Amino acid sequence: MLVINLKSYIETIGKRGLELLEAAEKVAEEYGIDIAIAPQFTDIYLLSKNAKKVKIFAQHIDPIEPGAYTGYILPEAVKEAGAVGTLINHSEKPMRIIDIEKAINIAKRLGLITIVCANDNIVGSAVAKFNPDYIAVEPPELIGTGISVSIAKPEIVINSVKMIKEINPNIKVLVGAGISNREDIKKALEFGAEGVLLSSAVTKANNFYEKIKELAEGFIR
Repeated sequence: MLVINLKSYIETIGKRGLELLEAAEKVAEEYGIDIAIAPQFTDIYLLSKNAKKVKIFAQHIDPIEPGAYTGYILPEAVKEAGAVGTLINHSEKPMRIIDIEKAINIAKRLGLITIVCANDNIVGSAVAKFNPDYIAVEPPELIGTGISVSIAKPEIVINSVKMIKEINPNIKVLVGAGISNREDIKKALEFGAEGVLLSSAVTKANNFYEKIKELAEGFIR
């Protein structure tokens, strides 16, 4: 899976987010790869109504039940808006371990796909016990640097895959932080990862289609 987190970049909200989605749809069709996009919450409905092959994810959910929680992100609301999954515990939106477990359980009940972020293989193996669908291992010090984890710290990828699969072989392992080109993705897959989570490589690109296409080529064996 190629997961593109749009974060809060001005370049990918509203109409520009739709342009990115259209580029991703074209690449998904041409290369037959699984692509997910996590837009701003305000754009989930807009993108989900225009998505065909691409999956739309929320960037976060709060572990709450419907009620008086002003300013929180209600899991039921992101599903109603059209999201089919959610990121949980991104390094820019960290959660307590007890809340990670609660969020996973709520998402499962609602049928939302879960991608839980972990900053290293130790945290990754800890959250694996909660049985999310995916775990994305991202050393925070490399996020946004353009220095790929699969190049700079391959041992994190190798150890994460090994430790997580020992706990639950059904969990798919993604890696992120600094992933910016096809070679970064090829290396990650060689080390046992099953996809990548990235952001600025696409959101800051001058041509969304050309960049996503280049990244997709990293999945071709």
